[in-house]
Amino acid sequence: MNDFLSVLQKNSGVLWKAALEHVELSFSAVMFGVVIAVPLGIILTRNLKIGKRVLAVLGILQTVPSMVMFGLLLPAFGIGKLTARIVLAVYSILPILRNTYTGILEVPQDLTEAATGMGMDRFQVLFRVKLPVALPVIFAGIRLSSVYIISWATVAAIIGGGGLGDIIYMGLSRYNHAMVLLGAIPASLLAIATSYILGKLSIWVTPKGIRRSGNGRTCA
Repeated sequence: MNDFLSVLQKNSGVLWKAALEHVELSFSAVMFGVVIAVPLGIILTRNLKIGKRVLAVLGILQTVPSMVMFGLLLPAFGIGKLTARIVLAVYSILPILRNTYTGILEVPQDLTEAATGMGMDRFQVLFRVKLPVALPVIFAGIRLSSVYIISWATVAAIIGGGGLGDIIYMGLSRYNHAMVLLGAIPASLLAIATSYILGKLSIWVTPKGIRRSGNGRTCA
C-alpha cells in the first residue's frame, strides 16, 4: 500500500493526463458508434433479411481479438491514436446496433396500429412511438458498449493510443505492480462509474408511462 501511495504521489499529473485521454478516446469511439448504429439499426428494421445478415457480419467482427484488429489496421493507418479510434469505434457499433434493431422490432404492434389509426405517418410513428418505447433498450446497448470500450481502450496503448493503458504497460515493463495498479484501478472505477451514470440516465429518458407500467426492457 505504501508503494502504491508513493507512486500515486509522484505520478499524479501523469495519471490525470492519462485519465483525460482515456475518457476522450472512449467517449469519441462510443459517440461514433451511436451516430452510425442508431440510424443503421432503424434502417435495418425495414428489411429483416438484410438486418440479420448485417448483424451476423458485425457479430463475427466482434469476435476478432482487439490485438488482431489493431494489427490488421496498422499497415494502413500506422501506429497512433487514429488506429486506436477506428478499432474502438468498430467495436462500439454492434451492441448499440443490436439493441436499436431489437428494441424497435419489439415495440408492441398494438401501439403502432393505434398511432397509425390516429393518422400518423410512418415517420411520426417512428419518432413519437417506436423510438421513445425502444429508448431504454437502446440506452442499454450504449451502456454496454461504453463499458466494453473503456476496458478495451487500455489495450490501445500498445499501439500508441494513450490513456490509462500507457501507465499499465509502463508498470508491466518495469515489473512495478504499484504502477500497474495506478492505471488499472482508475480504469475499473471509470467503467463502473460510467455504467452507473448511464443506468440512471436510462431511467430518466424512459417515458413515464413505461416506467409506471414496469415494461422497460433491456437487451445485452
